[in-house]
Parts: sequence; C-alpha cells; structure tokens
Amino acid sequence: MNIENFADLLQAARTQALPQRLLLVFASVELPEDASPAQRAGFEAGQGGALVPALCVDKSPYEVPSFEALAQEATQLIPDWRFVVAAAMSADPQNAASQAEVDACLQAMVQAIKRGDMDRYLVFDRKGLPLVLQ
Repeated sequence: MNIENFADLLQAARTQALPQRLLLVFASVELPEDASPAQRAGFEAGQGGALVPALCVDKSPYEVPSFEALAQEATQLIPDWRFVVAAAMSADPQNAASQAEVDACLQAMVQAIKRGDMDRYLVFDRKGLPLVLQ
C-alpha cells in the first residue's frame, strides 16, 4: 500500500491480519549551539535544524480517530512539535507485546532520530503529510 498521508497509515494498520500498535515520536526542531551564521540564517528562514524527540506515544490504530485529533492531543502537550515519526508493531493476539517491549522500540526510535537514521520510519508534518528528511 502506498502511504500518501497519515490516514493511509491508519487504514493500513487497521486492516492487517495481526493487531498493530502505532509507535509515535513527536519531535521539535532546534538549532544546535555550534551552528554557523549561515545555518542560523537558514534556521530563521525555516530550514535546517536538528530534530529533538519530545514525546513518545504508543496507540492502537483504533485509538486514533484521525490525524487531526492526534495532532490536537500532541499540541496540548508539546505546542511546538514539527514532525511525528511513526512505525507500527504487530503482535500475535496470544502473545501481545509487553509494555517493556513497546518502550524499548520507542527508545530505539528516539535514538535513531538523534542519529538522523530514520530511513525505516515514516515521518509526517503537522498536516499529516509524509516527508523525506535529508
């Protein structure tokens, strides 16, 4: 399935044979302290910066009525979030993932974001549209 927006991700997760957990990391963007003047100018113009994980959430796809509802909930906690990094985790109904396993996956996502290694994740902007970060 081609994921063209967050709604497509929800639909794909809801139609899988095994139950899914959505793993979501909301991130803000900051300018590193050692940024050059050119990087600072770019950042002020809305470009560049470093992703900073700010909030980790795991939800069943059925707990998310829409991207708009999810974004509103996140904004109440992290007003300046810019991106949400998403992954899905499937679980055998007889062996549902423990909270420790879910937390470990979320921490792996946080570390990947900090390293800038996000090729295996979907990244969405505040409108629920997918992005390719470079």
